[in-house]
Amino acid sequence: MNPENMMISKQQLSGFALLLFGSLLLGGCGSAPTFFEKGDSAPTNHHDLSTVPDAVPRNEPRSRYGNPKSYVVRGIRYYVKDSSEGFTQRGIASWYGTKFHGRRTSSGETYDMYAMTAAHKTLPLPTYLEVTNLRNNKRVIVKANDRGPFHPNRIIDLSYAAATRLGITASGTGLVEIRALNANNKPAPSQPLQASIQKQTAIHNMYLQVGAFSSQYNAQQLHHKLHNAAFERAKISTVNATGNTVYRVRIGPLSSVEEADQLVDQLASLGINEAHVVID
Repeated sequence: MNPENMMISKQQLSGFALLLFGSLLLGGCGSAPTFFEKGDSAPTNHHDLSTVPDAVPRNEPRSRYGNPKSYVVRGIRYYVKDSSEGFTQRGIASWYGTKFHGRRTSSGETYDMYAMTAAHKTLPLPTYLEVTNLRNNKRVIVKANDRGPFHPNRIIDLSYAAATRLGITASGTGLVEIRALNANNKPAPSQPLQASIQKQTAIHNMYLQVGAFSSQYNAQQLHHKLHNAAFERAKISTVNATGNTVYRVRIGPLSSVEEADQLVDQLASLGINEAHVVID
């Protein structure tokens, strides 16, 4: 969540503010991303999390220390968005627990694994998010107050409570959709259980998108490169975006998150580092 090598320019922070921000980074919810942390786990004592209330979207000022214009983690620069208005995203969620419980988050708040919070790489802090598990239609509302997860195939790190409510703690990951909320854009009340069960029949396929091009030729070149490297399931699909045709090079559909992670590692060995999971 708060890697030691996260860097902020001295022009953005000075004097006492810079020293305080440095202490937050080192004392935050983790000195390395969760997926590198072997000591993280769920609590050993049973806690009934069914009654933990969702976060309530409200108007709040941006965190003083959690919103640099950009920052670098493990050689990758991330740019913090100016606004979360209209933001939606689909991908893989992970969660973090005991190892970070009680530590400072990137925003300066204390991480509470029993509260409905989350970490995101680029959204302004705080941002309220509706998170829906695409496999079972369970839904929670969380407050994003931390940075992470710094894994190429993860879009959000959930608190233990939020992950439990969504039903992904056992597997460690889940396919989700996240949607930014504000005080004037609150979600509809949760639907009855029977309605949720009926919606479980919806099928969401997971792909690894390796590239997207306005040029069909460029897409074909990448497609040939992948096939020559034995990625035989690579395909080109098209989509209309604002009146223009976009040629997407994808591998899939994929059977699991583990398969997606393995493919990302294999592609990296070919010098292809922009692949990411998409869900249709």
